[in-house]
Amino acid sequence: KKAYDGGVNLFDNAEAYGFGQAETLMGQAIALGMERGSWTREDLVITTKIFFGSMPPRSSQGYVATRKSANRIGLSRKHIIEGTKASLKRMQLEYVDMLFCHRFDPLANMEEIVRSFNILINMGLCFYWGTSEWTAQQIQEAKGVAERLNLIGPSFDQPEYNLFNRQKVEVEFSPLYPNLGLTTWSPLASGVLTGKYSNGVPKGSRLSLEEFKRRPDYKHFMQLAERTEKLRPVAEELQCTLGQLALAWCIANPAVSSVIGGATSEKQIEENLGAIQVVDRLTPDIMKRIDQIVGSKPRLSRPMQQVQFRYRSLRPKL
Repeated sequence: KKAYDGGVNLFDNAEAYGFGQAETLMGQAIALGMERGSWTREDLVITTKIFFGSMPPRSSQGYVATRKSANRIGLSRKHIIEGTKASLKRMQLEYVDMLFCHRFDPLANMEEIVRSFNILINMGLCFYWGTSEWTAQQIQEAKGVAERLNLIGPSFDQPEYNLFNRQKVEVEFSPLYPNLGLTTWSPLASGVLTGKYSNGVPKGSRLSLEEFKRRPDYKHFMQLAERTEKLRPVAEELQCTLGQLALAWCIANPAVSSVIGGATSEKQIEENLGAIQVVDRLTPDIMKRIDQIVGSKPRLSRPMQQVQFRYRSLRPKL
């Protein structure tokens, strides 16, 4: 409710989040808001993602040893349709607005994938479909199949995008704009860009968890925390927090349709929403300073520079 009142209308889900429990909670929240008159279903843009399934781990009480997992994951027509119906049942919804392929499935035929999502659209179970963490080549292949079959192709992708992860959004996908929308995830780089790890790892934070410490990229996260601290003078100059600066930087990219953020408290929601006011303060000079501090701006090959130059001249006409 706090997020909605602040202007947020897109709420992101996946069958795999919490092994389906996240969708159940989202459905309960949607129903409660409608019951209280806070919103109507038409006011909300609800998404979910299909690929990983929602089967609990073997250590969970909800695990059923006799179930076969092969048909409960991936992008076969069977799982796309059954998984979507299961997600809708958990959310107590008749449809979702946006439906994603959570990952690319090398075992599934592209024509089968495209046809399956069109079946769901024709059934009224979703309005639009797209991808998550697909390559530009895979997206183009899906669009080509859809065009050949006179079907609806993918309209969007959900890539990771933040100050430390820019290659896909700013380089690889650049020839696909403006015909590809983006709902980007991890704008705060797992919380690193909030600056909360600058003076060590706070107890109870994500990086304090033992499973996170065992990750091969744990030391890399700590190095990113050191680089984040160098952005603090810029944030202070703009009178915002480091987190707001990182979110505003993502929002400022015209190719980004929506920035997906998470919060564990109303205070965090309020802080995140404050990033909207920072976007207009990001002048070209400020953006250049940020690039110099972070040092993460992708270096384009000469052929890609020529492609971007060509698209830059066409963009105002599109």
